This record gives sequence, structure tokens and C-alpha cells, in this order.
Amino acid sequence: MRPDVLLITEMIDAAEQASRLVQGVSAEQLEADRERRDALLWNFTVLEEAAGQVTDETKAKFPHVQWRQPTRLRNRVVHGYWSVDVDVLHTTATAQLPAFAADLRQVLDGYSSRGRPDRLTIPGPVAPHGKSRRWRSAARPLLPRL
Repeated sequence: MRPDVLLITEMIDAAEQASRLVQGVSAEQLEADRERRDALLWNFTVLEEAAGQVTDETKAKFPHVQWRQPTRLRNRVVHGYWSVDVDVLHTTATAQLPAFAADLRQVLDGYSSRGRPDRLTIPGPVAPHGKSRRWRSAARPLLPRL
């Protein structure tokens, strides 16, 4: 299950980044901003590739998550990128991804409640004046960015 936890963490990161990319941006502005649009497409691709690698066991344990939706959109983005409708991407990022990320967080919570940590503990920064050292959970998974 550990690889699934890492994949799901990556999916959450990609979904939240995609949502941030379209925050306060219209579909028309997105169409005109190639760098933002490419970044959005990249995050959809990461999200969808990770979704395709989550094990069937995890998918069966959490049937409320729409596991197949990202893969369907990925196929459209990767294989038909010249005909991708920016309005669909914009709507997906603003209206659907926040709920999808929330569902994925429930999956991580399910693993945490079973005694499977979803984050590694690493040392944090030294407190002011060198008084003590804090420990914190990692803000990101320890995987290289794709």
C-alpha cells in the first residue's frame, strides 16, 4: 500500500496545483496564456498517470473515488492535445478537482487510521535562539517531481 499512498499524495498535489493555476483566470485568459495552459496540462497528466497506477485493491476499498475519470481525461490530453477544449479543462480544474482532491484526502485518512503513515517525519527548522528543535511532517512526498 505504501506506493499507493505516494501516488495518491502526488495526485492531491497535482489536483491542487491545477486548481491554483486557474484560480481567478477565465477560460479565455487560459487559452491565451500558453505557459499556464501547458502547466495545467502537465498537472492533469501527472494526476492521470498516477491514477492509472493505483492498485485495484485500493480502488476497491474506496469505491466512492472516481478513479477512472482522470484516465479518461488523460487520454484526451495526451492523444488529442490539438483538440483539447480549454473550457473543459478550466471547468474540470475549478469545479471538479477540489472535490476529487478531498476524496483523495479521505483515502489517505483511511490509510492513516489503519496505522499506515501517509507522511514521513523529518527534522524541521531550529527554533529561534537555538532553544530547541521541532519535528514536523513532510509537506511533500519524498519523490522527485516528474
